[in-house]
Amino acid sequence: MQESIFTTVVLPVALALIMLGMGLSLKFEDFQRITKYPKAVAVGLTSQILLLPIIGFGITQVVVMPPTIAVGLMMIAIAPGGVSSNMVTYLAGGDVALSVTLTVFSSLITIVTIPILANLALNYFMGQNATISLPIAATMGQIFLITIIPIAIGMYIHYQFPDLARKLEKVTSRLAIAFLALIILILLIREWSRLPDFIVQAGAGVVLLNLCSMTAGFAISKLLNLNLPQQICVAVEVGIQNGTLAIAITAGILGNQDMAIPAAIYSLFMYLSGFAMILLGKNLSSKSEVV
Repeated sequence: MQESIFTTVVLPVALALIMLGMGLSLKFEDFQRITKYPKAVAVGLTSQILLLPIIGFGITQVVVMPPTIAVGLMMIAIAPGGVSSNMVTYLAGGDVALSVTLTVFSSLITIVTIPILANLALNYFMGQNATISLPIAATMGQIFLITIIPIAIGMYIHYQFPDLARKLEKVTSRLAIAFLALIILILLIREWSRLPDFIVQAGAGVVLLNLCSMTAGFAISKLLNLNLPQQICVAVEVGIQNGTLAIAITAGILGNQDMAIPAAIYSLFMYLSGFAMILLGKNLSSKSEVV
């Protein structure tokens, strides 16, 4: 009964609240930004959709981990950017408008890419005879319902009732954080006896995925001559993933608690690296102003 409530109620509600909160802060003009700075959007989305899964796969080949943990790590790598990336980008002095654009478009694109890449990961790590798989059409529908529909509802409320949207955004953000904390707590309680093993098995991979993706995002955007706020934004956007969605897919759709452990650990660690990115971003911004 507890597992059913966790996977069918808590997870979808938490994710829907997070995406609703995003929608409440969005305007239709946000979708037009892709035409204003196409290069920055292209760099960010390419890093998010293509580079990150490659980094994740490379880590699974270097760090020894059980197949279920490897699949869980890949689920993080193929997830879209997390809503927290917008807040971190703002505090780090990055391009917030670009961050919002990347988060929204990566959420749209991954509706299609997640089921395909997840099945590839399952087949590779669990074997051709894997007993679990993601039905592509059904999974796309589920992700659409718990991510895009809440965003659309939030945008509609913002458009029709802007004052109400501002009030609701504060409430939904607090509830989303509370639900995420509850999800992680439930996972940790369920797997408490095996938690030390999971930290050993998944910890190194999670830390490497987070740090390598942030570093790669920053390096590529710098190499391609994006300005400093855009570099900070891409680094944060590629480094902070939607851990709640990764948990919803692994623990909810796939029904495998072990696969959800990397996302739970990641959801905690990304705030530490996000704080470090804020300090780095402020330091770089102050230096550029002096120059």
